[in-house]
Amino acid sequence: MRRIVLGLFTAVLAAAGFAVSAAPAHAGPLTPVPQLDVERYVGTWYQLAANPAPYNLDCVRDTTAKYTLLGERDVRVENSCTTITGQRRGIVGNARVNGVASLHVSFPGVPTQESLDGPSNYLVTYLADDYSWALVGDPSRVSGFVLSRSPAVDKAAWQKIRRVVEASGYNSCLMLTSPTAQGLQEIKPLCTV
Repeated sequence: MRRIVLGLFTAVLAAAGFAVSAAPAHAGPLTPVPQLDVERYVGTWYQLAANPAPYNLDCVRDTTAKYTLLGERDVRVENSCTTITGQRRGIVGNARVNGVASLHVSFPGVPTQESLDGPSNYLVTYLADDYSWALVGDPSRVSGFVLSRSPAVDKAAWQKIRRVVEASGYNSCLMLTSPTAQGLQEIKPLCTV
């Protein structure tokens, strides 16, 4: 089963071309939004698209992130997904607020992410005015996630998501859609949606 996922990932990279990177060479570091109301931001988010990463290759549908405020600087992070075998899997971690929309997310037992303190690796770089969807990632754009309060969005919303992803310096052909039970049902490059 993992071979199927790795094969899909390899095919996407091959189709996009080996010279393509997650961000154009001229793109500066990812920057956070100037204002974030953490109390409005917490809650459940559905992943609509993401840059493939080793830790989420077996997640094939219904990927969610649930954020719960723990104190002034800490947010409980509970990520879960349905794997290629049909089972639910999850991990619980902590997000420590480093700045307005800049956090350090850590997970126990995950190499390089065990410390509660550290540099920001989770930047909210776009946030809809009504907090209905967001684009988050790390400063170098290795990670990137489109999160939504709803598991399904219409075609116009997908077009806006693609424009925002590209304007934020991401390669939309390397970001893959994340199927949800009530939304898009297939994994494909965001640039084709």
